[in-house]
Amino acid sequence: MSTVGGEWLSRDETQSVLKMLEAGGHVALAVGGCVRNALIGAPVADVDIATDAPPERVIELAQAAGLKPVPTGIDHGTVTVVANGIGHEVTTFRADVETDGRRAVVRFSDNVAEDAARRDFTMNALYADARGTLLDPLGGLPDLEARRVRFIGDAGQRIREDYLRTLRFFRFNAWYGDPDLGLDAEALAGIAANLKGLEALSAERVGQEMTRLMAAPDPAPSAAAMEQAGVLSRVLPGASARALGPLVHVEEALGVAPDPLLRLAATGEADARTLRLSKAQRRQLELYQTLMSEMTDLPEIAWRHGPDTARKLAALRAATFEQPPAADTEAQITKGAEAAFPVKPRDLMPAFEGPALGEELKRLERAWIASGFTLSRDDLLQ
Repeated sequence: MSTVGGEWLSRDETQSVLKMLEAGGHVALAVGGCVRNALIGAPVADVDIATDAPPERVIELAQAAGLKPVPTGIDHGTVTVVANGIGHEVTTFRADVETDGRRAVVRFSDNVAEDAARRDFTMNALYADARGTLLDPLGGLPDLEARRVRFIGDAGQRIREDYLRTLRFFRFNAWYGDPDLGLDAEALAGIAANLKGLEALSAERVGQEMTRLMAAPDPAPSAAAMEQAGVLSRVLPGASARALGPLVHVEEALGVAPDPLLRLAATGEADARTLRLSKAQRRQLELYQTLMSEMTDLPEIAWRHGPDTARKLAALRAATFEQPPAADTEAQITKGAEAAFPVKPRDLMPAFEGPALGEELKRLERAWIASGFTLSRDDLLQ
């Protein structure tokens, strides 16, 4: 019998929630991403728990055990049980009654197989009890071991239940799939037959999925498959995956850490406002796009925005124009990063005040940058 383990499961907080449910006479199983990631050696973030206990019973047992229940999604069977400051989403086994492509009406169940059957991919329908004993109702373990992302049951039906699953399919392939296997043919057929359903997705959900996909170590094969399947043009009209493969390669060569917003910029048509990105994300994406369109020199970018941003722009330009980075890229970035504008506002006062002072500083700054940061304070003031 297969088992799974790790600190995420053995820690006192998780054990207290699982054993609280078991002591109340109920099934308690860690499920989904925590089990999947533990089995493949990936980091485990959140621990989700599935149970046959109705949500009201979960609340009752948690209170009796001195834990804090929070009814975060009680209508859909979810109660967040907080143990020593760590939250665990505890959700009653469910089966879908009705779906509209975005939301589902569910009924509670006492059958783990029914709960598994409503999930998206076989690798996500894996469960483990408090002792780490693995439960695999749908045979998802071989798919996980092969790194094969496969829909549960009929791919088209799964997609019509929630059209976001189309984007999740490509994201999961980017993170967990074996690129040498290729993408599942049945899944791609189901996606191709349901492209119109992508129009029902909110821009915010699309933005979240695309940034998660682009954060993968190498999103290029999945993004290329999205483009070939007609998905990319639906969610990012005018976008192309062509530069992503070269960008990943150049990132490695220049020592640039994966940046999902830089990779979105590489698609050419990512609109931060349309994707409803956060303000910080929007500013960063728009900065990359502006620096690309204005073709600002690397030393100036490094001076204004820091060496990391300059290095990212060097990678983005090399990938976009399909040329290797210049041999002196790092030297140019260092030159700009170490430069210090020698003129202070007080140097121009009282001859210049208010807006005129700001304009004169900008004029001198432009001259200093144009000189390759070589003009001294005396040169500029003269």
